[in-house]
Formats: sequence, structure tokens, C-alpha cells
Amino acid sequence: MNNKKLRKSSTDRSLYGVCGGIAEFFGFSSFLIRLLFIFVIPASLLIYLILANTLADSPRSL
Repeated sequence: MNNKKLRKSSTDRSLYGVCGGIAEFFGFSSFLIRLLFIFVIPASLLIYLILANTLADSPRSL
């Protein structure tokens, strides 16, 4: 069973780690996720802000 949870990335982050977390969850490049957010700006800005405030931070690795 897949135990992955959607979380903000602690290592791959530009602002809040939302795109990095989505990329880690789905196994895509974070660059592609960021491009997707840029090309769909009106809706993605609202979605990004909601995710940035609701997603849990991933545990930091030492």
C-alpha cells in the first residue's frame, strides 16, 4: 500500500514548497509542476495559496 502523503517539500522549495511537494508525491519534475502553475495563473494562484496554508510540512531530513 502507498503510504505517501501530499506535503510541502522541505528540500525542493522556491517559495513554500508546494510545487516541490506535488512533484515528489506524483513523481514528476518540480520544474514541470512550476510551469503548469505559471501557465494557469488565475486559478493556480488561488490554489497555490490555499495549498501553502493547508498542507503540512514534510519532516526535515538530517
